[in-house]
Amino acid sequence: MSAATVKIVRFHQTGGAEVLQLDDLSLPEPSRGEVRLRVKAIGLNRAEVMFRQGQYLYQPELPSLLGYEASGVVEAIGPNVDPAWLGKTASTVPSFQLTHYGVYGEVAIVPAAALAEYPASLSYEEGTSIWMQYITAYGALIPIGKLTAGDFVLITAASSSVGLAAIEIAKAEGAISIATTRTSAKKAELLSLGADHVIATEEDLVARVHEITGGKGARVVFDPIGGKGLEILAAATAAYGIIVEYGALAPEPTPYPLFTAVRKWLTIRGYTLFEVVTQPELYTTAKKYVFDHIVAGDFKPRIDKTFPLSEIVEAHRYMESNAQIGKIVVIV
Repeated sequence: MSAATVKIVRFHQTGGAEVLQLDDLSLPEPSRGEVRLRVKAIGLNRAEVMFRQGQYLYQPELPSLLGYEASGVVEAIGPNVDPAWLGKTASTVPSFQLTHYGVYGEVAIVPAAALAEYPASLSYEEGTSIWMQYITAYGALIPIGKLTAGDFVLITAASSSVGLAAIEIAKAEGAISIATTRTSAKKAELLSLGADHVIATEEDLVARVHEITGGKGARVVFDPIGGKGLEILAAATAAYGIIVEYGALAPEPTPYPLFTAVRKWLTIRGYTLFEVVTQPELYTTAKKYVFDHIVAGDFKPRIDKTFPLSEIVEAHRYMESNAQIGKIVVIV
C-alpha cells in the first residue's frame, strides 16, 4: 500500500456486520471548514449499527462511511480553519450526519466545529469515549429533566455507555439512580459503577420502583428503548414526571400511554444529542460540564473491550450481543 493510500471502513449495501469492509482509498484532503484527523481510537455507538442496517433516522448513501466518535491528532486543515488545530489531540463530538462524514478508518475528514480537546489525563481510548455518552445524558437530565438533589431517576439500558454516564451525572447532582438491565448478571457491576439501585428485567419494574421511591415513582426517566415498555415506564413515573426517549431500540411500534399520562400529568419527550449541539450556548455549557467533571475525577469512561481496526466486523457483532458494560473501542 502506498503512502497516499489509507484504509477506510465502508459498506456498499445495508445489512449485518459482515457488510463492513476495509477499502483502500486515496488519502482524503479536507475542504473548507474541515480537518483531517489521524485516527487513534474509535468509539462504537448503537446508532451506527442501526445506520448500517438501514434502520436509522436517515438512510445511507452507498457506498457509505460510518462512525461518529474518534480520537486522534489533527494532521491537516482546510480553508477557514484555525491553524492552531494542527498537531492537536482531539476527539469528535457527534454533531454531523453519517451521510456526510464517518470516522471508521486510519484517517477521518470531519468538520472542525465537531472537534473538542479533552483532558490530557485521558488515553486515546478514553478520549473517544466521552462526548456522545456524557453530552447525551447531560442534555436529557440537566436542561430537560432539571435533575436536582434527591430526585429519583430511572435509567434503562443502564449498562450502555450513555447509561453509565447518566449514573455518574445523577451521582454528581445528588440524585438517586435506579438502573435497569436485562439480566441479573450485570447487577453487581452496575452497583459497583455507582448505581444506587438496580432492577433486572425479570423483576417487576413498577413494583420495585415504587418500593424504592416510597410509592412516589421516579420523577425523571431516561430511556433509549421505547416500544410497548413505555407503558410500564409511565406506570413507574411520578406524578408530573418526565420521560425522555432518546432512542428506538425496540423493534415494535411505541404506543403512547395516554390514560397514564393524563392521569399523572406526565411529559413524554423525544430527544437526541443533536438538540444540544445545535444550540451554541448549551453546547459550550455541556462540553465544559463534562470536561470539568472528568478533571475532578467524578466521571471516568468505562472501556468494556477493544478491537483492532481489522476486526471491525467482530466489534459490531459484539455490540449486537449486548454483552458489554460500557464502551466498545476500536484501536487504529
